[in-house]
Amino acid sequence: MPIEPAVIHALEAALEAAPENVGLRLHLAAVLVDDGQAAEALRHCQAALALAPDNAQALTLAATSARLAGDPTRADAYARLASASTGGTPPQTHEGQASPTLGDVVPIRVLDSGDGDEAHDVEVPDVRLADVGGMEDVKRRLEMAFLAPMRNPQLREMYGKSLRGGLLLFGPPGCGKTFIARATAGELGARFIAVGLSDVLDMYFGQSERNLHELFETARRKAPCVLFLDEVDALGQKRTNARNQPMWRSVVAQLLNEMDSVSSDNEGVFILGATNAPWDIDPALRRPGRFDRMLLVLPPDREAREAILAYHLRARPVDSGIDRKAIAGRTEGYSGADLAHACEAAAEFALEASLRTGTPRPISAEDVGSALRDVKPSIAAWFQTARNFAMFANEGGVYDDLLGYMRSHRMA
Repeated sequence: MPIEPAVIHALEAALEAAPENVGLRLHLAAVLVDDGQAAEALRHCQAALALAPDNAQALTLAATSARLAGDPTRADAYARLASASTGGTPPQTHEGQASPTLGDVVPIRVLDSGDGDEAHDVEVPDVRLADVGGMEDVKRRLEMAFLAPMRNPQLREMYGKSLRGGLLLFGPPGCGKTFIARATAGELGARFIAVGLSDVLDMYFGQSERNLHELFETARRKAPCVLFLDEVDALGQKRTNARNQPMWRSVVAQLLNEMDSVSSDNEGVFILGATNAPWDIDPALRRPGRFDRMLLVLPPDREAREAILAYHLRARPVDSGIDRKAIAGRTEGYSGADLAHACEAAAEFALEASLRTGTPRPISAEDVGSALRDVKPSIAAWFQTARNFAMFANEGGVYDDLLGYMRSHRMA
């Protein structure tokens, strides 16, 4: 169906202001596919994959774009990569972390909405924070912000602790922000609604704001509920960057109104956001009562890396000589996505050797070593960008945790 040129122009202008915003680029690619511009959509998918090589949504959309552009060979290649990145299951449409230990394919039980007319999926995750390897500081902060007040209503009332407001998870891509949000909902026994850019934006005037309002209304009806806003930097980008884009400005204004809840009660609605670029978020979204707390989600520590490796090797034939603790020690600075990619590469080396000799063999320590020589940490560029903000735009100490981590790792 033809798309209004103004919609495409607005998305292109927004992307020009934030060229590293993967979610925004993929939304533009999806709009271009709908508009019959498959070749241009493929170009944006490839640019997204250059920033996030294991993004399942980008791989799936690239496969679709290539097929529509008349390139079946490339389409099949992208489709195979998409399947591999999700363990042979359909790719997720939101921020795809590479490991169920840190944010990807997890068992979900869909709730019966009761009235049968909900426009959005409302879920109860079957995962808990105990399923998240490592990240003890993140768990502690979540416990104090959300979990402890929820479990202790008398103390909550005594200290006047509100269950309103929001928590912003930020950090490099591929490190498990989405999975942590699901685990928080699971820990609370609360319903979970995941919201991506494509769930909100619409080509018709005013519909994006209505979509956003209905999402919040659904969360209020289903309280206690965790409303997870993915790619907040795209949804709530600085209005100063959108002076000539009324659509974006009105969406940000609607989001501010919903979080303030002037006409509705957000009690029991836990708003979690995730972003790779908190510095691109409109400052009004970080005022008290909105995303008034920020929580840094760093690359997995050694314990978490070992858990991720165990998960991704669990269903594959593995030689008994593989020392996961030693591998975890060698992969400091790898994201969950990087580790999943390394396991996939090691499996490819073993498969290639088996085909060459005609005798199947398990994945060896040598295969893993070869994979780690090929697969390098992908988040160095993020830290280079983040360094400037942590050192020179650290108003109110919002990036103190990040600056401390970078200094301890000699990155600042």
